[in-house]
Amino acid sequence: MKKSLFITLAVAMSVMLLTGIAGAKELNFALSGSPDSLDPHKTSGTLTFQTLKSVYDTLAEPDQTGKIVPALAEKWDISADGLTWTFTLRKGVVFHNNDKLTSQDVKATFERIQNKETGSPNANEFAPITSIETPDDTTVVLTLSAPSAPLLGTLASGWGAILPQSLIASNHDFAAEPVGTGPFKMTQWIRDGKIVLEKNKNYWMKGLPKLDKVTMHIIPERAVQVQGLISGQVDVSYLVDHEDEPLLNSSPDVEVNKVLTSLILVMPMNCSRPPLDNPKVRQAITHAIDKQKVLDVAHGGGKPIGTFMDYGNAYYKDFTDLYPYDPAKAKKLLAEAGVDKDREFEMFLPQNYPPHVKAGEIYQAMLTKVGLNVKIKLVDWSTWIGDVYKKAKYDFTVIGHTGKLDPNGTLANYGTVKRYVRWDNPKAAELIATAAKTDGFENRKKLYDQALQIMAEEAPFMYLGSSYRRIGTRKNVSDFRMTPSLDTFDFRWTDVK
Repeated sequence: MKKSLFITLAVAMSVMLLTGIAGAKELNFALSGSPDSLDPHKTSGTLTFQTLKSVYDTLAEPDQTGKIVPALAEKWDISADGLTWTFTLRKGVVFHNNDKLTSQDVKATFERIQNKETGSPNANEFAPITSIETPDDTTVVLTLSAPSAPLLGTLASGWGAILPQSLIASNHDFAAEPVGTGPFKMTQWIRDGKIVLEKNKNYWMKGLPKLDKVTMHIIPERAVQVQGLISGQVDVSYLVDHEDEPLLNSSPDVEVNKVLTSLILVMPMNCSRPPLDNPKVRQAITHAIDKQKVLDVAHGGGKPIGTFMDYGNAYYKDFTDLYPYDPAKAKKLLAEAGVDKDREFEMFLPQNYPPHVKAGEIYQAMLTKVGLNVKIKLVDWSTWIGDVYKKAKYDFTVIGHTGKLDPNGTLANYGTVKRYVRWDNPKAAELIATAAKTDGFENRKKLYDQALQIMAEEAPFMYLGSSYRRIGTRKNVSDFRMTPSLDTFDFRWTDVK
């Protein structure tokens, strides 16, 4: 794999020189896996949204501080009762197929998301919208059934990407051929190989993007990414393992930046499968895990958490004292629950995320010490999405949930069996639903504090923590950005000297 990647990159560079475009600015980016789909309305896959940030735009978007600011909509107004939202679109924006952006595209997009036949996993976030009116080409009026505090965050997230109405009407295959208004056009996707993005010369943000081309090489192997950075055949790797940091720091041409992520690292448990349907068993499992050790070994450090919210979030409340590391207590609770020692548990790990695999191996060892028989199964990303996340065919798994612009994006529908942990708690579900209709940070936080306490106590997940991210870049690369909370790649400002 390593040899073939370097040969491919060398050939590509030679072709650029021969065709007389040696001055073109190209970024070679290491992507950890292949997206399951490139249709932003039909997936929950992080890799999809990370990739599509460059292809699609949304009505609003977060800036580098996390504040939601205008994007395709240059402004908006919300009525006093919170039920009427009026957006004014930018003029002169065009899609990659040369269609002019109008209010009809926004209407068709949101109707597509709401249509049950689309099967959007995020359709519930658009449920408050009861009607969409387009009085003219640049005005969109949304009428809501009830006030919805999280809606603006939804409209600023990747699953709110605006598609051209003409292609929606013709049943275009967006899963394979995305068409948006974004800074780059996708010109090639070789599954498990690479994704090629080329500059949109008609992008609405003047002077952007600065790059002519971004080639996202799908490289699951950590060693290949590291060697690519050192040799210069990879310009950016966004998931540098802490063990590789000394080697990369020794290179005069590479720098590594470390920041706390908005990830919610967890070991989900399938609450519909005995004995994991017993809260006492799930609590025992949480006592069996030394969180800081897992964070340090698998992720290179981080902050432990005790409930389903990232450590740095304003809505986070600390419950880490509920179930401290205590293997003896874990054994006692498992014995009280009468867990069969012959019961074999399956832990499904996404093989394209080495930190999750490493964490899973540590979990397996710690759970073995308290008497549980856990078998690891490595699966590719598309299998993980299909079988684990969508169908809940697992006992344990290991994953990191990316942050959201609003807590409802993280918590919606938990407490119902719709979520992949299959945890049923009507009280928590009610609190989460009520918070979504409540105005004001303090008022909402009181409700979320109660919901998060229930999630902490009943432990449908073993909550690990929020890790540090290490991004490795060549020193000739400037201004590579990742979107706050959403952790998507924003290449608009990136430049190569």
